[in-house]
Amino acid sequence: IVTVNCARLLKADHHATNGVVHVIDKVIATTTNTIQQIVETEESLETLRAAVAASDLNSLLESAGQYTLLAPTNEAFEKIPRETLNRILGDPEALRDLLNHHILKSAMCAEAIIAGLTMETLEGTTLDVGCSGEELTLNGKPIIANKDVLATNGVVHFVNELLIPDSAKTLFELAQESEVSKSTDLFRQAGLSSHLT
Repeated sequence: IVTVNCARLLKADHHATNGVVHVIDKVIATTTNTIQQIVETEESLETLRAAVAASDLNSLLESAGQYTLLAPTNEAFEKIPRETLNRILGDPEALRDLLNHHILKSAMCAEAIIAGLTMETLEGTTLDVGCSGEELTLNGKPIIANKDVLATNGVVHFVNELLIPDSAKTLFELAQESEVSKSTDLFRQAGLSSHLT
């Protein structure tokens, strides 16, 4: 699937005497803002804006290149426990891992996404990007609230859930989501849960 500024290419290579015509499915709008400028001006990305500033990712998001930012909205940050959020925001390494887990290494428009596509993030992890009917999905969940916000250095999709990589979780949080959750309960009963957090 080929796109031009996120417009799908419908018919290619119509040769004329003075050139070539490609037919696309929408009018291409002028794009002037970088990904960083979009983050700075969108009200719904206020928490993300502070997180990007705290992790010194501003220069990356305004640099030349082609990235996809899966931008967590304020609502996405509000869904996770305040204690967990404060811990990540207070840990520069965990915060950078969290944000890099939301940045794909190439520009990926919604029209070009097919079911079962695996994309590598800047953190080095992978995300399953797909579609269910008309909805885009991440790791099988339809959490993309707004898609194809174009920037001069890529594209932004707004997501309404935070994607927390394992590297930004405590041992306790990892254990709760795995097959050793009963062991975690035993640690807690023994008064040792602080070692896992």
